[in-house]
Amino acid sequence: MSKSFEKEFISFCENQDLEININQINVIKILEEYYQINFTSFFSKLFSKKSSQKCFYLYGDVGVGKTMILNFFFDLLNKKKLRKHFNEFMLNFHDFAYERKENSEENIIDLFVKDLKSKTSLIYFDEFQVTNIVDAMILGKLFDQIFKENIKIIVTSNTKISELYKDGLQREQFMPFIKKMQQQSIEHELKIEDDYRKSNDNQQQRYFYPLSQETNFKINKFFRTITKNKKKSTISINVKGRNLKIENFYDGILRIKFDKLCDQNLGAEDYLEITKNCKFMVIEQIPQFNDVNSNQQQRFITLLDVIYDKNILLAVTADQNLDQLTSSKFLEKPFKRTISRLYELTSKEYN
Repeated sequence: MSKSFEKEFISFCENQDLEININQINVIKILEEYYQINFTSFFSKLFSKKSSQKCFYLYGDVGVGKTMILNFFFDLLNKKKLRKHFNEFMLNFHDFAYERKENSEENIIDLFVKDLKSKTSLIYFDEFQVTNIVDAMILGKLFDQIFKENIKIIVTSNTKISELYKDGLQREQFMPFIKKMQQQSIEHELKIEDDYRKSNDNQQQRYFYPLSQETNFKINKFFRTITKNKKKSTISINVKGRNLKIENFYDGILRIKFDKLCDQNLGAEDYLEITKNCKFMVIEQIPQFNDVNSNQQQRFITLLDVIYDKNILLAVTADQNLDQLTSSKFLEKPFKRTISRLYELTSKEYN
């Protein structure tokens, strides 16, 4: 590489008119070390004290630039690589296992990772989190095999490794995964006081509140504008026997109420299928969240993660302004990420 990662990153920030932050520059320097360890010559690895660490794990609060930095790094690499939403990755594994259900769990994992190895040498998981007990039970063996096959991993998360799946069911069975990740990871926290997604240059444009007749008038007017000359149709989503009928669909633009998406027994697999048909979504009547409707909140968090990963823009109506949306106690931390992403997705220019 002709220029260092640091110089490349500074040029990238200047071209994108982004503030150059010293804490982010420090991450870039550590990423360059990770690159030298894992993607350069045998001799570099031989003399490195960290030669066994195949994972770069970047964690920190929402809106500090974790995703921007690892996107920059990922795009720079001229390697076989794969960027996957973690939920989508695990769904791929479970589908793979279902198709080969006559095999043992160990054999399934070995077959899956060998297939993965044929496709990539690096996997990028953005906003890594573990909330599903089924996934938690399998991750230790799965990642152990991934590392044995010398597949590298880069990760962003809001949570340090030791606190993953905190307070989750049967967490003691998840501890081998924690230990393996700590052994295999260069772990770094990115600290910045400001959430860049909430900056003055990124003001909300398509976030309508409160839930009132006036707000309804505004969203109707907005929707008429973006669907002008587009034909209305109805689409049906069917995932493993779960049916979802969407009546307000206009050539890639979907309008749907929150309860239709989050009051039903839907999950990441359903949301991934919905987003295949969309380039813009209007979600109406987002409520305040509390311990009573925490199941709906968890689905909403998953939905927003999928929407963000697929780069689908949003317009929403909600009970309160973003800064005043409440959360259930258990989901306060992941919901901060959701709030930050709502700022970004309702602010990006839509053409």
